[in-house]
Amino acid sequence: MVILRDDARVARMAKIGQYLSLISMAVLLGGLALIFLGNENAIYWQLLALTVGWGLSQIGLYLQHRYVREPREDKVLDDALKHVARDGRLYHFGLPAPHVLLLPTGVIVLHTKYQTGQITADGDNWTQKGVGLRKYFGQEGLGNPSKEVEKLISSMANYIRKNAPEVEEVPMAPIIVFTAKDIKNLDVKNSRIPAMHASKLKGFLRQQKDTFTPMSREDYDALQAAFDLKFAKVVEEREIDTA
Repeated sequence: MVILRDDARVARMAKIGQYLSLISMAVLLGGLALIFLGNENAIYWQLLALTVGWGLSQIGLYLQHRYVREPREDKVLDDALKHVARDGRLYHFGLPAPHVLLLPTGVIVLHTKYQTGQITADGDNWTQKGVGLRKYFGQEGLGNPSKEVEKLISSMANYIRKNAPEVEEVPMAPIIVFTAKDIKNLDVKNSRIPAMHASKLKGFLRQQKDTFTPMSREDYDALQAAFDLKFAKVVEEREIDTA
């Protein structure tokens, strides 16, 4: 399996996430210090500091979970797919969807979620319990993975229409993948869109392999060229290393 990752973006976003976390802490502490000013308008400045500080902390948390926290979601996918997608190309952090697997049979959009606790899916309805206040301060909310991955599929379809217009029909499939090791209970068998823990991904793809029909070589090459376009520098570096 060929893995193409925008390491420069990873490093850049990790640094931004760390800076935002520090800035948000400074803003929140500054708001707390306003208590001692005794100014009648201090309460308004405190509310502003709380709002801005909390907002920055959430952005910083979002970035750190994706680009700093170990094991990083992209590396979890690397390990899960390396033995089952030997003929694939896995793209991280460059395309409209953060994680895309190109196979001779089509395109798989992998939507990663690292949330913990008790997570349940029923159709398009998702719930998360057992995390307490961490749901608001310690980790990003679960959101609705089904709707999120459908937006990613739509973004990828638009990208392909623009950059590989000769490909008339692209087999595309979404998969929601949970990457955290300490999920207490993951009950997602009733999800409308395939969802699973990363440890189950290999087995799922092996079961699905026989149901896929290979694309034409021309379509596959066009998709690879369109996807590689966003990783031109990475592809060039790989070619130099293997020359």
